[in-house]
Amino acid sequence: VCFIPGGLDCSVSFVSHVLGKVCVHGRQKEILGVLVPHLTDLTKSDCIWQRICWRLVECVPDRWMEAVVLGFVQGAPGADVLSRLLGNLVVKNKKAQFVVTQKMLLLQYGHTTAVLQNLLGYLSLDSLRRTLLLRVLQELLETWSSSSAVKHSPAEQQLYISKAILICLSHLKEPEIESCRQELLTSMMEGVKCHLDSSLPQLRRLGMVVAESISLKINSEGPVLKFEYEEDDETRELKSLLVQTPPFCVVPSLPDDDRSEKAGAALLLVPESNEKPHTVALVMPDEEMDAELDSDDDLTPYDMSEDKELKIRAPVYIRDCIEVLTGSRSEDVDKWEATVKALESLVRKNPAATREVSVELAKILLHLEEKICIEGFVELRQRAQVAVLTTDPIPVAKYLTSQFYSLNYSLRQRMDILDVLVLAAQELSCPKFHGKIKHSGAQKPCIQLLPGSDSSKDWRRIVDERIKSKTRRFDMGQSHVELASRPNEFNSVAGHFFFPLIQHFDRPLTTFDLLGEDHLVLGRLVHTLAILMYLAVNTVAVTAMGKALLEFVWALRFHTDSYVRQGLLSCISSLLLSVPMERILADMTEELLETQSWLGDVMEKDPDGDCRRLALQNLLLMENLKKKLEAVPS
Repeated sequence: VCFIPGGLDCSVSFVSHVLGKVCVHGRQKEILGVLVPHLTDLTKSDCIWQRICWRLVECVPDRWMEAVVLGFVQGAPGADVLSRLLGNLVVKNKKAQFVVTQKMLLLQYGHTTAVLQNLLGYLSLDSLRRTLLLRVLQELLETWSSSSAVKHSPAEQQLYISKAILICLSHLKEPEIESCRQELLTSMMEGVKCHLDSSLPQLRRLGMVVAESISLKINSEGPVLKFEYEEDDETRELKSLLVQTPPFCVVPSLPDDDRSEKAGAALLLVPESNEKPHTVALVMPDEEMDAELDSDDDLTPYDMSEDKELKIRAPVYIRDCIEVLTGSRSEDVDKWEATVKALESLVRKNPAATREVSVELAKILLHLEEKICIEGFVELRQRAQVAVLTTDPIPVAKYLTSQFYSLNYSLRQRMDILDVLVLAAQELSCPKFHGKIKHSGAQKPCIQLLPGSDSSKDWRRIVDERIKSKTRRFDMGQSHVELASRPNEFNSVAGHFFFPLIQHFDRPLTTFDLLGEDHLVLGRLVHTLAILMYLAVNTVAVTAMGKALLEFVWALRFHTDSYVRQGLLSCISSLLLSVPMERILADMTEELLETQSWLGDVMEKDPDGDCRRLALQNLLLMENLKKKLEAVPS
């Protein structure tokens, strides 16, 4: 450390220029990694060094200010240290204020949670800067509650903004909450609606957590919002931002009274969601416990070890099952439960009897509601529906696809129809396994389709495995289960599953609008069509299905919902994998070129990371298929 004798004036402007020049050339970590620890130690108890440090950053030219401020925010070990090093820079310098209150919070979203805590904690530690904190919170809430921002910004940015909102809320004092209570309530109501309308579970959960936190702050003593969702590491981290005070968040110069006030306010921020009922066990002496016992407790319990539960026999005929499922007598609930559990196996054992009443049985199962609590009821009903559909595919598929666009059905029933169609198509298209193990020198592609309620998850795995199966690998032969040589049963019925679903998507009904507010069902429909297209490989109707699907994708390619766009890109993948490339080039040349140009735009400009990845995957798949086609001798 250099000292200037004689009380001479000095300027740190040259050092500020050097610091800015080094930082703007990407050497922030190297210079600030050494400078920040030294300045932290020097400014702990020396106010003169604090003023020198403030002048150092204030004299940095505006064109280099962003790099310097960002380096200090990232390098400071806590908000109090950052406050000592920067002072009121954001109040004095407009460029620094823009970087701290706009760019790092609303235009960027790659900073860590610790950086956010440093930044917002710094704004909260001075009365002049707290005005900026309230303004930042207002702008963050405007972005969070904007339906356009929710639709067009990536999920990572939504998470980043949610974290910033919760950290801001943790720094608010009671008078500040009182002054902006109405604005917080309005933003909460608008924002939670936008997030709950999203098709992505992560965004819906983010909206619930933030809305609960805002409700807890503005109604600390009254009723608060409570949502039902499955907690994970992300939600627990978000809630901890509201509860826990960031490290080193108390300025050393604050009086003791203010310090205790801040600590007391932090303790009052524990939300009700983290409060779990604790069972208190009172330990009493044996004499007192004996006195409390009732005389009836001395009676010897009756031996019921040999009692057997009376089992209700399930019906053995399909028509008896229909009578039980449509009955309304309350005393038949045990028989009703046994029927639901036995229906799938009964349908598969009696295909001829099932075909006589297949449509009627499908209608009953579609409208079947849970009379009593049965473990796995939804799965049992779904498996029975799949069994009926695979036993008599054409009439049941016609019925289900017609009901998908009918009136007076809930969104849950419509999505159940899509799930049943997908699972039945998978079962019809997959050959059964033989028990023989055959050793082969060449590895044959084998894709096992697993049933599940979320068809989009299956789709991702299916496409990845299909692409891997088209990649040549040279290795030793492996033992594998040989597939049965049998025709694809989905071949003759693929059109009955596919075309009715794709025909009426643009016709809004009174209670159902796929192109409007029911975009969640539209996303499920698009993913369903992608899977049906994939399963139709080597079928007669695959080319016609591919053309119709390409027109469908082209009509919806600019949809605002990211889940729908992911499904559309999955449709392109399934088309490229299922339709022979010769037929694509012969019948869809112009459409293919336009699709290729659209995929390039998606890969570069789409805000959703999964959409960009799928677009790139489709472009690579197109290129590989073209190369393989060119390599085949004519």
